[in-house]
Amino acid sequence: MRNISTILSVIALIAVGVLYYLDFSGTKKLKDQINTQTTRKDTTSIRIGYFDIDSLQSNYLYFKDAENQMTEQESTMTAKLNDLAARNQKKLMEWEAKKNSMTQAEYNAALQESQEMQKNFEQTKYSLQQNLQKTQVDLMTKLRKEVEEFLIEFNKKKGYTYIFAYQPNNLIYYKDSVNDVTAELIAGLNAQYKASKKK
Repeated sequence: MRNISTILSVIALIAVGVLYYLDFSGTKKLKDQINTQTTRKDTTSIRIGYFDIDSLQSNYLYFKDAENQMTEQESTMTAKLNDLAARNQKKLMEWEAKKNSMTQAEYNAALQESQEMQKNFEQTKYSLQQNLQKTQVDLMTKLRKEVEEFLIEFNKKKGYTYIFAYQPNNLIYYKDSVNDVTAELIAGLNAQYKASKKK
């Protein structure tokens, strides 16, 4: 029994020695060569580009038009709400002026009408805000889609693996201007946008 365990120990020791020799002889060099080639191949095949979000927003004509549309809609909403609030206030002041001469029935009717006016104001405000928010979401969704579709065509010639959107104070701490595609992106998008407006 002792002989068997001794024989197994010797065989295991020889196997470890052989593996050790193979690992640190020519096979190691081969492994290193394969690893180096793989690493070199992987890093050279990856190309990363980026565009600057702030520059895009400042210079893309669609974004400027979308901003103007949002501002206009917001101004219209504010004007409507101010007008409704002014009419409600006028009505309340009229009731306040003649409240001493009102009968109980007139007072109750005025109270109910004022509650209805307040409710109507809140509903109108909510509806206008929802419309404004929907417009904003639709415009930003269209902007994203325009950029994505343009970059798909743009990248057929450029061959980037990734194109990121860069924004200051947002994860990326360094950017190499060699891979900045912002100017080409803005020029292409503006040309496309102007062409679509002529149709």
